Amino acid sequence: MRLTRHLLAGAATLAVVSPAAAAPLLASVFTDHAVLQRDQPIRIWGVAAPNAVVALDLSGEQGLATADAKGRWAALLNARPATGEPLALTVTAGAETQTISDLLVGDVWLCSGQSNMEYPLRRALNGEAEAAGATDPHIRLLQTGRTSLPNPTDKLPAQAAWKVSTYESANNFSAACYFMGRDIRKAAGVPVGLIDATWGGSIIQDWISGRGLRSLGGYEEGLSVLADYAQDRARGMARWGAMLDRWAARVEPHAAGWAKPDFDDRAWATMPAEQFWETNPGLETFDGTIWLRAEITLTKAQAGQAATLVLGPVDDIDTSFVNGRQVGSQEGWDFKRAYAVPAGTLKAGRNVIAVRAIDVGGGGGAWGPAKDKGLKLADGSFVPLGASWRYKVSTKLSDTGLPPHAPWLGTSGLSTLHNGMIAPLAPYGVKGFAWYQGEANVTEAKEYERLMPALIADWRRAFDVPEAPFLMVQLAAFGPQVDKPGVSRWAELRDVQRRTVAADPNTGLASAVDLGSPYDIHPADKLQVGLRLGGLARKLAYGDASRNASGPAPVSAVREGAEVVVTLDQPAVVYGSGRPAGFELCDAAESCRFVDATVDGAKVRLAVPAGYAAVKVRFAWADSPVLNLYGQNRLPATPFQIPL
Repeated sequence: MRLTRHLLAGAATLAVVSPAAAAPLLASVFTDHAVLQRDQPIRIWGVAAPNAVVALDLSGEQGLATADAKGRWAALLNARPATGEPLALTVTAGAETQTISDLLVGDVWLCSGQSNMEYPLRRALNGEAEAAGATDPHIRLLQTGRTSLPNPTDKLPAQAAWKVSTYESANNFSAACYFMGRDIRKAAGVPVGLIDATWGGSIIQDWISGRGLRSLGGYEEGLSVLADYAQDRARGMARWGAMLDRWAARVEPHAAGWAKPDFDDRAWATMPAEQFWETNPGLETFDGTIWLRAEITLTKAQAGQAATLVLGPVDDIDTSFVNGRQVGSQEGWDFKRAYAVPAGTLKAGRNVIAVRAIDVGGGGGAWGPAKDKGLKLADGSFVPLGASWRYKVSTKLSDTGLPPHAPWLGTSGLSTLHNGMIAPLAPYGVKGFAWYQGEANVTEAKEYERLMPALIADWRRAFDVPEAPFLMVQLAAFGPQVDKPGVSRWAELRDVQRRTVAADPNTGLASAVDLGSPYDIHPADKLQVGLRLGGLARKLAYGDASRNASGPAPVSAVREGAEVVVTLDQPAVVYGSGRPAGFELCDAAESCRFVDATVDGAKVRLAVPAGYAAVKVRFAWADSPVLNLYGQNRLPATPFQIPL
């Protein structure tokens, strides 16, 4: 990037202004080495002096714009075909000029989601070798970095800039996105720009704009709390704490007195004060709410001082009490808690510390060194909490659903990642989108069914591409394998992904269910994920009508005598056996059983047990299903649930 300011010389002196002091005229998404979207008008925008006339020159094409009263300006240049010949863009407003160079015209794809899209090329299978071969001057990469904000911004971080694909730039770039882009580059033969806007552990609600969430409905209070937090942090935190208390009162009425100092907790079990609770027998996979209690003995002099309760980090959400009085709530698995104890709360003798701890996934509880937990007194002394907690399991997350997250918290908030990482990009010209997310929302598949179409519509609107292809990765296998039918949150969300794609002809589903592992939520075979996304792009964005880019999916299921016949959208093959595994029939009471199945082209025939009143069919309905049913394209059949 080259940024200059024309200087006026006086009769006696010459004023020298450092180029760094001149604010860029172009929005931060426009840098050297960018790819501009072909075959659509090229949108250029930025900020200049209020009411300034802005002149643009894109390698000979001229354009003009006028800044508004706040200095914002936008221009529309003519659409161009793809070109690998470098272009330069010069923007001038009054005495200021900015030039960016080595621009290409081709196709731009925005890749987003959580950790499996964030997963870097260097960690993928054969990643070092793939990165070493990633040098291609016609592939350009932009990483937004991680930014969470309560209000939208128009600026990317200073380090976010377009880069030519090399070992150094590709090494830490999204592996799935890179492999997809490389496949598109080979197929389309045009320059490809890839944008990596990802954040591990993020929920879908944080990627949708405030406008999109308000249109969807159901998030009004959280967005209002977020707006309060943006203006007054204490007010916003107090309102969120009240939301959390209302949720807790609804889902755990039995725990109403568990914070009180006179509650008898002698029958409660104990756990160490410095470990995740999954290290305790019986809690190895527990997600939900557990109450923790401990006692601290104070002298009269100690009790009369101002004090701070310090607990170290609590994974993920805590509400903490001293002698039955709530002293604070916070969210963040690695955020150290420190709450001021109101005057008059402490007393000489026995004092009870109680914590309502909520774990929404992964490790849980008040972890960190036990020596750091206790009361810090105004005189500088420290009274430790002790080596253990008494604890009581209250509710399981699978029964309660998710608690109201702090709406300002990056990855689990409302719109904050959109504000910091998507808003600065829009309305940059794009060809389409690729999305790999859902692990963080597996406990709320029903809500995801509303949220996923809302995100697609929100992004198409923001980038002004109402029919742009939207490619989605169906969640990989993760979690225990089972030998009998049962509830599977992962299967429920995969089926939501399938139905979302089935309802929109400009979306595509790249299943990764066969690429996963029961033991690793981050499968390393990102090459196959990228190739499957690339295949979908070839079909939806590049008109390859002959390409069948997904595995078999259900069309219908009907009862025919002693059989149920499932019709698929394509012929299927069975690997490793003559019969497909994983088909179930379920009755009206949600009692399901595995059934024998045979495949004949696009028909799967299921044997109905005598006297069994089946009402629906399930396939691969497990966190980590065993799959041997594929399409002739060697892509796996999608897990599904459909009625008869």
